This record gives sequence, structure tokens and C-alpha cells, in this order.
Amino acid sequence: MILEVRSIRHRVIQASVFVLLTAGLLTIPRIGFAQAPPTEREKALQEEIQKLEGRIEALEKQNPAAGTTPATNLPQSPALSGSPQPDVEAERSSYGVLDASGQGFLIAKTPRAALWIGGYALVRYIDQTPANQTFTDHLGNVNVIDPRNDFQFHRAMLNFRGYLGSPKLRYQITAWAVMSTNQTTLYGFIGYQFHRKFNVYGGTSSIGGSRSLTGSHPFWLGNDRVMADEYFKSGFTNTAWVNGEILPGLWYQATVGNNLSQLGLTAKQLTRDLATGAQAWWMPTTKEFGPSGAYGDWEYHEKVATRFGFTSAQSREDRFNQNNNPSPDNTTVRLADSTLLFGTGTVAPSVTIQKSDVRSFSADAGVKYHGIFLQAEFFRRSLNDFQADGPLPVDEIVDRGFYVQGGFYPIKKKLELYGATSWIYGDKDAGFGTSHEYIGGTNYYPFDSRNYRLNVQVINVDRSPVSSLFGYYVGGQKGWTYAGAFSVLF
Repeated sequence: MILEVRSIRHRVIQASVFVLLTAGLLTIPRIGFAQAPPTEREKALQEEIQKLEGRIEALEKQNPAAGTTPATNLPQSPALSGSPQPDVEAERSSYGVLDASGQGFLIAKTPRAALWIGGYALVRYIDQTPANQTFTDHLGNVNVIDPRNDFQFHRAMLNFRGYLGSPKLRYQITAWAVMSTNQTTLYGFIGYQFHRKFNVYGGTSSIGGSRSLTGSHPFWLGNDRVMADEYFKSGFTNTAWVNGEILPGLWYQATVGNNLSQLGLTAKQLTRDLATGAQAWWMPTTKEFGPSGAYGDWEYHEKVATRFGFTSAQSREDRFNQNNNPSPDNTTVRLADSTLLFGTGTVAPSVTIQKSDVRSFSADAGVKYHGIFLQAEFFRRSLNDFQADGPLPVDEIVDRGFYVQGGFYPIKKKLELYGATSWIYGDKDAGFGTSHEYIGGTNYYPFDSRNYRLNVQVINVDRSPVSSLFGYYVGGQKGWTYAGAFSVLF
């Protein structure tokens, strides 16, 4: 009915324009003279306009909402449409895929093609203390820590997304740069949305292993992941996956890909072993959990929103370079003392592991209500079936861990306070210890949007097993980290 009203209205406009133009042209040569009576053609058009207007009025009485324009599958930017954002943002149609594109600006849209351009940028200061420190790994080796104290235009993303041929054929192309690591790359995906219950995609995504990999970036409490999440998660690789909402609020995803992380690797380095992952998440109370499953309750749920889920991933990982090079190209898998699994001498003196099975599992639960957010996630990861160039003291290494994080808004949609703790329990039988952290932070939103924020965070770290220029942590650190950042998403 909506389409019929729009079609009739379009015909009315066409007919009205024709009548006005015709009348104007006929009147020009008659200025100063009495107006001529309407022609038969003009009378017919006026009668058609009256009939069409009558049909529109009758249809709108039957359905008052018929006169409005239906929402599109992809959202328009409020900056372009002039309409305010709703209190509770709708779930994106691509929920579950790697998507940090925001709503973006609509550049062009027809029934056969559409293009939105979006972006994300983050400026950050970080200070890891104390400035001079060392740590001792599980083999008794003393390692020097190199803490940071710097400002960075930390990362930026420029997204081009939309559909081609049909609104069901989706695409996204992203230019991604991290100044802290001097990395710049392109990634994206192409997918076909057959039905809400079944969609097929191919491109860059994650095998799984953590809830934060399900498209929620950058809607986290801090700008980066907590320590346990960073330790147990996989990276990003080229994959094919299917997902969908099989029942209201119940989503699934199954993935097959090249490995745990393909960043920095060429196709020539990859092996014939493929990685697989599976996950599901259930939102029983409200059938949603905020935009892209966001952390924090900026949307201020009036009804309790809940989410329960699990993720799993397995991969036969390779070090991706020769054993005579002590530094592996595979830097994704770390041990609980922050040393690299595939580094020479990290599991046994002078021994290099070339291949290993990696299996991970996580279970998570979260709740939102009136600006309050609480989430916890448990992790387990096993490393086994080692292929090495010498004897190893263990056949398997199993690590476990968890995080709990929560926040609330003392000033609604303006000021958020949050806290978190995470713990990693290294395999004691393999000689590893326990690491943990405590976090306190705040987010200030200067405008009526969660897309622009000032973040300040303080972390107390005890023996970080994570080491990355990308996140908050340096391997082996025992001390305080201070960070401040401002980010924009559009």
C-alpha cells in the first residue's frame, strides 16, 4: 500500500507540473489580453489530478502510516536526513560481520546500487610505567621491557559500503591504518543476504574466540580490549562465513578461513591447513543488545536487555618462516609469560616449534538496563600436537581466563564511568603463572551521539602476557598505564 501511495503521488506531481508548464507557455503570448479558456488536454489533466488526489486521501485514511517513507535496509546519516537518532538504535543488518563503518554519509542510492562513506579516527596518548623494568619468563630468562610514553594519531579507517545490483548484494571496502605500528592495508567483504536466517559472505573477518570479534568495535568501554580478551582472541584473516537469525534474537555464525591472523603474511607463506570457527549469541529479552552488540548502555534500555553466547575456533598454526630465523612471522599466539609460541627457545632452550594446533573456546553473558552495563566472559585455550626440531618438556599447554567489566551513566548519555578486571591463569604444569589487571575509566560524550567521545583510562597491570603496540599492554609489565583518547565515528 505504501508503494501504491508513493506511485500515485509521483503521478500527481508529474501531471501538475505538466499543467503548470502548459498553462504558463500558453499564457505568455496573451499578456494584456483576457485569459483563454482551458484546452481539452488541460481539462483532462485537471480531472486526472483530482481523481488521483482522491485515491491518495482514501488510502491514507485506511493506513495513516502509508504516507511516510519506509526505512531502508542501510541507515542514512542523521546529519544528512536532519532527523534525530532514536533512543534505541536499530541493529545493523550486517550484525555479526567485521563492520566499523558507523552510519556514514549517503553519497548515492538507487534501487540497483548504493554507496555510503563512513570513517573512524582515534587520537591517543599512552604512558606505560615504570619506565625501566624487566621480567623473567618461565624458563628463567630475564627480558627487558620497553614501555611507551607517546602521542599518536593512533588509527584511522575509511569505509565504502552499500549494495550493487540488489539490496541483498552487500559490499564493504575499508582503508585501515595504524600509525603506532606503521601499518596500512585494505580489507573488506562481499556478501549476499538471502534471508534474515541465512546470509553468505566472503572477505576479511575473524575465525572467532571472543565476543568482541562479532562486529562491536569501536563500541567498547575503552578504545581497545581488556587484557584477557586481547590474550585469548584470534586475529583477522581472509574467510568465508554464513550467519543469520534463526529465531528472534538468536544468531549463529560459522566460519572457515586461512588461519588465526593473516596480517603481515603473503599467500605464499600460507599452508594448506584451514581454520574453522563457530559461534552463537542469544538475546532473549529484547531481541537486541544495542548497535552492533555494543558494550555500555548509551542507548539507555527501558527494558532489561540480555545476551548469552559462545565462540569457538581451531587452527593448525605455522610459524610461517624457517627455523634458522629465531623471530617467527606468526606473532598471534603468545604464552602466559608474553613470549611467542613459535619463537626459538621459548618452550625449551634452543628448540623451535614449527606447527601447533590451537583450540579456543569462550562463553559470555551480558546485561543492560537504564544506562547500566555488565558483561563477563570466560576463556579456555589449548596448544598441542607440536611439531618441533627438538624435544619439548610438555605435550600440551592449557590456559584459562576471564574478564568482568561494567559501567553506568551518572549523567544520562553524557558521562559514563566504568571499571573492569581480567585474569589469565597460565598452565602451572608447564611452568606458567597468573596475570591480572584492574581498570578504571570514564567516557565523556560532548554531543548527542555515542559516536564522538573523550576517553580516559587507568590500568594497574600485574605481569602482562600481552604485548602489542596496537593496544594498552607491553609484555611482562608490572605497573600502571595511563591513557587518554578522543575518537570520532561517522
